Amino acid sequence: MEVKEWFGEWFDSPYYHVLYKHRDHEEAEHFIENLIRYFRFSGPDKILDLACGKGRHSIYLNSRGFNVVGVDLSAQSIEHARQYQNEKLQFFVHDMRETFRFNEFDYILNLFTSFGYFDTEEENMEAVCAAAKALKEEGRMLIDFLNPYKVVHQLVPEEVKVVEGIEFHITKHLSSDNYIVKDIRFSDNGKEWHFQERVKAIRRKRFLEYFDKAGLELVETFGDYELSPYKKDESDRMIFVLQNKPENARC
Repeated sequence: MEVKEWFGEWFDSPYYHVLYKHRDHEEAEHFIENLIRYFRFSGPDKILDLACGKGRHSIYLNSRGFNVVGVDLSAQSIEHARQYQNEKLQFFVHDMRETFRFNEFDYILNLFTSFGYFDTEEENMEAVCAAAKALKEEGRMLIDFLNPYKVVHQLVPEEVKVVEGIEFHITKHLSSDNYIVKDIRFSDNGKEWHFQERVKAIRRKRFLEYFDKAGLELVETFGDYELSPYKKDESDRMIFVLQNKPENARC
């Protein structure tokens, strides 16, 4: 039997959506509105929501009139998202380490720390290169990642969250191989459950190495959803805006 990677197992679990049900949709929509203004999306543009989850960003972008394709590894998330499909909104199960349609998209959005899950640097590089190959020449990509400098220094080692009557016991630590590890334990239906999230604390310098190899030119780095300038020790996010220069790619 094939063993699922942690994100394949956890993101397909109904408990993932229970724990994170209170994510701020208003904040997410505000961020998307800021991106619409920043990028000046137009009607003919094709937008790829890479690692889209249940598609909340894709669905909102489409409600604003844009052509959007959402892809995610979680079959359950994509099944949920497909109820919102229309002629300008489609969803597919897809592994971001592989290219989804070559030279197809004007914009690619990778939102809400949907990167850094893989076990190796090679896989991270594969994912960035695969995304670059899906962009049109001069197309733009945005990667919205946690700010590792701030997260690591402010890591909360233990917390308890009660959602829908389930008491989630959560512990966090930085592993020796530089992953932010979150262990999630709880009981439900007479069974003990344990899931783990592992996100690589990828520093800005490493991202720049990925981008350089993939032929992605850094345009700007923002530090929050208001698109304020990035500050290493203060910003909540590390948001990269990139432009595709395929002639410079080495992958």
